[in-house]
Amino acid sequence: MELFKSEKNSEVYYYFTKKNKKLWMYRHKYYNSAGTRKEKKKSSFKSEKDAIKALFEIQATILRGKTKQIEYEHLTVSEWFDTWLEANSTKWKPLTIVQREVIIRLHIKPILGKYKLQKLDKTTYQRFFINSLAQKYAATTVRSIHTIFTIAINAAVEDEILHRNKFKGIALPSLRKKEAKKYLTPEELNIFLQCAKETENATVYTILLLISYTGMRRGEALALRWSDINFKYNTINIIRTRSKAGTGSTKTLNSERTIKVDELVIAQLKSYQMTMKELLLSYGRKHQESNFVFLSMFSGEPLESGALEHPIKRIIKKTKLPYCTVHSLRHTHATILMNNGFPIKAIADRLGNTPQMIHTVYGHVLKETEDAIVDAFTLAINKSGAKSGANS
Repeated sequence: MELFKSEKNSEVYYYFTKKNKKLWMYRHKYYNSAGTRKEKKKSSFKSEKDAIKALFEIQATILRGKTKQIEYEHLTVSEWFDTWLEANSTKWKPLTIVQREVIIRLHIKPILGKYKLQKLDKTTYQRFFINSLAQKYAATTVRSIHTIFTIAINAAVEDEILHRNKFKGIALPSLRKKEAKKYLTPEELNIFLQCAKETENATVYTILLLISYTGMRRGEALALRWSDINFKYNTINIIRTRSKAGTGSTKTLNSERTIKVDELVIAQLKSYQMTMKELLLSYGRKHQESNFVFLSMFSGEPLESGALEHPIKRIIKKTKLPYCTVHSLRHTHATILMNNGFPIKAIADRLGNTPQMIHTVYGHVLKETEDAIVDAFTLAINKSGAKSGANS
């Protein structure tokens, strides 16, 4: 193909197609961040003006030192997410890698994988990705997928492959639909656990009792081994978590902890241990201290992370209690402790959180407690017959 140089710019050319149509192109030589000489060219412009404008944009990008944006112009979403996943494989925990790989493989790549990373726009992402997911999955799932996508996009910005994150302000599905109650009252919790004891199997009742009385996360409870429980001193070591993706270390360093457990819970665990020994024996297996504590009563295998959803729904239906989740039991534990005036630091240590997180999650409860403290103080002073107040 013969090229003819523009009279207005030495890096702009025109040429003729086989159908004798006149089109324009540019060819620009530059050095990348590694000092290697490169050439950027683009054709099929309908006018000389359009070609010169595109050339100026490329030159401006290079002057800003953003040569990677030029080199990776044709990088697809699928290719970037593969690169991002591989680059961080030594930084993330094994469970994090598995969870993100699943989200990328099952959700992001099938819909967005073919798009050029730099060309994918906010409207396309909203209409064909987020809105599509919202029709199939729960709001929390859609938000989790969007979070992973956003983290990867921010990494592309940091790596100078993208100029900015175009996906801020995306309309995400509301969490307000059928919102789970964050916590139960002590009376409601008693009704809940009594129903679990009377109508559910030993595994379901014991793990719900344990989470309620310790504030343990579901994954932490599922990951417990018998060797983690000290029946002599009534303590439990929490050092790992378990989910669909497997078993790994706890969520944060603060999450690793040893907590004191109520006699009622210890007694139930001892009784449950005998039940598990009998269950394993029926499958021709022996009880070992390294075994996971919570096993399915139907298979003798470690209890799956989703195994508590249906039992909780059954309990709610029978008791007519407010809709709640496994995590609501953790919130219930924390709320009861706060309402009884225990120090925030002590509650944070027990839950495997930081005091800052407690203030963030349970700020409304702390405000109620503070109001109650003020009222209690005033009541106590009034009862004593003091007359030092402003109205005396």
